[in-house]
Amino acid sequence: MYQGRGSVGKAMLIMVALLCLLVHSAPVHAATYTVGDEEGWIYDVESWPNGRTFKAGDVLVFNYLPELHNVVEVDIDGYNSCKAPAGAKVHNSGNDKITLVKGTNSFICTFEGHCLQGMRITVTAN
Repeated sequence: MYQGRGSVGKAMLIMVALLCLLVHSAPVHAATYTVGDEEGWIYDVESWPNGRTFKAGDVLVFNYLPELHNVVEVDIDGYNSCKAPAGAKVHNSGNDKITLVKGTNSFICTFEGHCLQGMRITVTAN
């Protein structure tokens, strides 16, 4: 009598159960947010993140006129002081797409006086 037959049946049952689990699992997709919504990356945008929930992998889109503004990735000290540290990443395409990392993500405009006029945001991604 063949003794391994029960093992094959159990393995097949486990494979079918795993396949069903995969088919019924909801895919997780990163969300894309346009900073400032229709108005874009402008003065007084710093309250834009309020009430929104962000996850690591989500993408922020910054729309602006590149001859008038930029987007600079800063730490929380740079955000609070409106000063970019040496080596900070500067974006200046006018249509920047930045993927959030887990934790605090802060951005400012370094054109003269813009950050102090509210052209800065900080978001926390879970």
